[in-house]
Amino acid sequence: MAQGPTRRHALLGGTAALVTAAAGAHPAAAQAPDLAPYAAARIDWKQAAGEAITVAVIPASYFDNLITLAPQFEALTGVTLRFEKIPPAQIRQKCVIDLTSKTGTYATHAADPMYYALYGANKWVAPLNAYLNDSSLTDPAWFALDDVIPAWRAANTVDGRLLGMPYDGEVTLQVLRKDLYEAKGLTPAETLEDFVRNAAALHDAGNRVWGTALRGVAGAGQNVYIYSSLFREFGGQWFRNGKITVNGPEAEAALGWYVDVMRKYAPAAAQGWNWPDIADAFSQGTLASYVDAHSSASVVNNPEKSKVIGKVAFARWPKGPSGRRVTSIWNWGFPINAALPEKRRKATWLFIQWAASAETQARTSHRFAGPAKRSGVNRTSLWKDPDYVGLMSRFGDNFVEATLASLENDTDVDWRPRVPQWPAVGDVLATAIQSALSGQAGVKAALDEAQRRIEPMMRG
Repeated sequence: MAQGPTRRHALLGGTAALVTAAAGAHPAAAQAPDLAPYAAARIDWKQAAGEAITVAVIPASYFDNLITLAPQFEALTGVTLRFEKIPPAQIRQKCVIDLTSKTGTYATHAADPMYYALYGANKWVAPLNAYLNDSSLTDPAWFALDDVIPAWRAANTVDGRLLGMPYDGEVTLQVLRKDLYEAKGLTPAETLEDFVRNAAALHDAGNRVWGTALRGVAGAGQNVYIYSSLFREFGGQWFRNGKITVNGPEAEAALGWYVDVMRKYAPAAAQGWNWPDIADAFSQGTLASYVDAHSSASVVNNPEKSKVIGKVAFARWPKGPSGRRVTSIWNWGFPINAALPEKRRKATWLFIQWAASAETQARTSHRFAGPAKRSGVNRTSLWKDPDYVGLMSRFGDNFVEATLASLENDTDVDWRPRVPQWPAVGDVLATAIQSALSGQAGVKAALDEAQRRIEPMMRG
């Protein structure tokens, strides 16, 4: 996920903001809450009444929708909710400090799936399995865990223990100017070779249309986000003889492809671009294609800014030389802070169960009364719900079909190496990728230097 400027959301500011359920209420929350769908669960929602919990989230519309509905949770459970909005560049650091200090400031938080190995190794969070298996806390038929997207659950699982419940997530798709493709008689790329041919055919920098662009800015969740898929599609394996390995022939081929495409078919400025920059350029008509999170569809379809509405199509990640499509496996999940007293842990689980339930997922997405409609719901059933599909289909041709096919077939739980040392490892790899993209180092030299720097981290 993002280590600097975020992807998928606009920040509300550089500092955290505390929001109570009432203060954060959107006009949509003025409607009288219908709690009957929750009462259908065969549990006592009031068993932690009187507790108060603080939830740390990032400033993003998909969490704002949840905050809007928080009074419904309070009415249901008698638990008081407070939300603290923290930009992504800081939420990881603040929550790690809270977990290590065992202060229990945040009962739960929007957690990066790449951090669960670290959390699990230090026993900072409580495995959710015990709560899921406790019939006094969870009605398994009502909650329907198997309906939560399996790939996202797998990404949040360490040594067989589910450490964070997925709330919102994404996959990576091709985003295409269908009018330009049709004019040239092109079809969406099935392979990375096809992708390069399409970019070359559509590249017309003299008329301010570039063939494509990919993230260039350094970050464990930025350029590494794209590179990780390429690495796996070129047949790369993160571990060799039990040792994490970021260099070698497959890594060089993947990074070489990345560098070549960016130098030939992307604007020079893209070396420093994050996902919003790419989506903005596409929405202004200066890119023929790009590959990024499916959620950027909302940016390229913003009626106040976009010049390409009605001209957008989507497709799955192209296959690599290995014959595989490998997309991101990102989600924001909610763990339980292990430092909490028992009753507060129960209150936190009730919140997580409520937020991740099919009912709340629907109420914060296509049934939300406000303008923002979530495109990252955690339920397979919702991706097949006619009302949700109808709303999402407005983003462009093949959006729902490509997203669902990717969720079901293209995600790879080992898309990035899930190790406790990931925060540092990811930053080193990001620096190597950026140095190659900018021409400051050759592909092999950049990756070899990254390997040299990472090995001591893994021994420590």
